[in-house]
Amino acid sequence: MVFSSLFGKRPAEPESPETPAPEQPKLGLFERMRQAVTRTRESLSDSISSVVALTREVDQASLDELEPRLLAADIGSATTAIIMENLRQRALRTGIESGAQLKQILKTELKQILDSVAHPIQHPAAPPEVILMVGVNGTGKTTTTGKLANLYRSQGRSVLLCAADTFRAAAIEQLEVWAQRSDVPVIKTRQGGDPSAALFDALAAAKARGSDVMIADTAGRLHTKTDLMKELDKMRRTAEKLVPGAPHQTFLVMDATTGQNGLQQARLFTEAARVTGIVLTKLDGTAKGGIVLAIATELKLPVLYAGIGEKIDDLIPFDSGAFIDSLVG
Repeated sequence: MVFSSLFGKRPAEPESPETPAPEQPKLGLFERMRQAVTRTRESLSDSISSVVALTREVDQASLDELEPRLLAADIGSATTAIIMENLRQRALRTGIESGAQLKQILKTELKQILDSVAHPIQHPAAPPEVILMVGVNGTGKTTTTGKLANLYRSQGRSVLLCAADTFRAAAIEQLEVWAQRSDVPVIKTRQGGDPSAALFDALAAAKARGSDVMIADTAGRLHTKTDLMKELDKMRRTAEKLVPGAPHQTFLVMDATTGQNGLQQARLFTEAARVTGIVLTKLDGTAKGGIVLAIATELKLPVLYAGIGEKIDDLIPFDSGAFIDSLVG
């Protein structure tokens, strides 16, 4: 106060301009996949290192130590048996000289398993491309539907969502939130309504608006397997009436953290829904990312997309090469 009354106000010191925080470079597919499978990679790398820790050459005895480590990564008994037989044959024929060579051979074996079930997605000659999202409740199906819409939209495709999960409480509202985040329209009906009626309205809207893609979020649980198959059959017939060849894709959403327990549920939907590919969620939340290999061996289906986080853009196209390089290191 004294300074102000005798000499006037102190001149304001010039504010130093704030230095904007540098933008973080956007990670590529390999780097994002590598981050997602960190826990599984650390486990497998330690296992391979321990196999060759006491012996210079990898022999059958040391390979026996690797087998339970592959099982622990949820690669599955059938897949592990195939891999171990091939490794043992290689050890007998030419020998495996080092841990580095073992890693390279293992990577080749794993990639061949994934590539054996891979196939290019067949897009229809004319829009809309119709995609059904199926899977049990709790796998992140509705969330993944929203993320997939965002991914397609980022590729320049126009997307329409259909809230056909009319049985689960708040499923419609949840999809509406994701539709807003993705900035795409959604067609809905009342809770408990007929899913096929919602699908009919969405298909009609997609055709009228010229949408490139229509994605339907379907019910995750009905009372019995028979009910599930009947409802999915009805939805397929509805789609076919309005759009020849539809549904063009049926994606089964699986939770990577459920591991082998999720495979039995997946078999049910594979039989009932004529699944064309897998979307694997929560891949970053498990040390058992080997479930990707078990899916290929036991379900004979490719993983097409992987969920690697909670953000809207944390859904990436699955690439077998990037995955295996990231997994084994």
